[in-house]
Amino acid sequence: MKIVVMGGSGRIGKKLVSRLRERGHEAVAASPSTGVDAVTGAGLVDVLVGAEAVVDVTNSPSFEDTAVLEFFEKSSRNLLAAEADAGVGHHIALSIVGVDRIPDSGYMRAKVAQEKLIQSAGVAYTILRATQFFEFIGGIIAQFPSEGQTVRAPTASFQPIVSDEVVAALVDVTLATPANGFVELAGPERFRFDEIVRQFLIATQDPRQVVPDTQARYFGARLDEQSLVPIGSCRLGSTRFKDWLRQSTAKT
Repeated sequence: MKIVVMGGSGRIGKKLVSRLRERGHEAVAASPSTGVDAVTGAGLVDVLVGAEAVVDVTNSPSFEDTAVLEFFEKSSRNLLAAEADAGVGHHIALSIVGVDRIPDSGYMRAKVAQEKLIQSAGVAYTILRATQFFEFIGGIIAQFPSEGQTVRAPTASFQPIVSDEVVAALVDVTLATPANGFVELAGPERFRFDEIVRQFLIATQDPRQVVPDTQARYFGARLDEQSLVPIGSCRLGSTRFKDWLRQSTAKT
């Protein structure tokens, strides 16, 4: 089966292309570096010839509110229209658990807009909503307020997952019958942000102390206990954070 992976040069896209090829499929990595740009529409007609499925794991180069919304709306409209013309039978997109529960985040609003375009396009689809990746913990910590030897972290819960298990889930939903709905994916453990920040700082020998702060924001957004965690049925990964942390710090 020919499967086009939009964003095939990124963290998730590269691994997904490799896994699909290992399963015997013709996986095509599509990105601006290969001459395919969903925002402008360049290269879409040619790359979609004979494609049975398209997986969209693209991300905006800018997270500024207006720019990120423009990216996801333009790229999704162009891609979905080209898929309809090419007779693509399954559109798969990677989204975020809780994306519709954080309205004061411009990035989350943009992803909701993307989801709505997918739902209304008329192409059979599956949207995989995943929680935050272990690999992004350092970046998440970096945007929390830091003063001297302290980091102020929210007390809200989240349930992160290793990116390899997101790739595995994408393979599964891509090769399955379209759900025409959502599949949710999360890690096996739920943490408070301040707890996981403390674990990460200790493991990376960062001397800063963690101060729990109910007012601390997540990339500018307010969080409550249900903002970023799955509600109801959810597929769970198996890799525990402490195991990933031990392995990742041993490599550095």
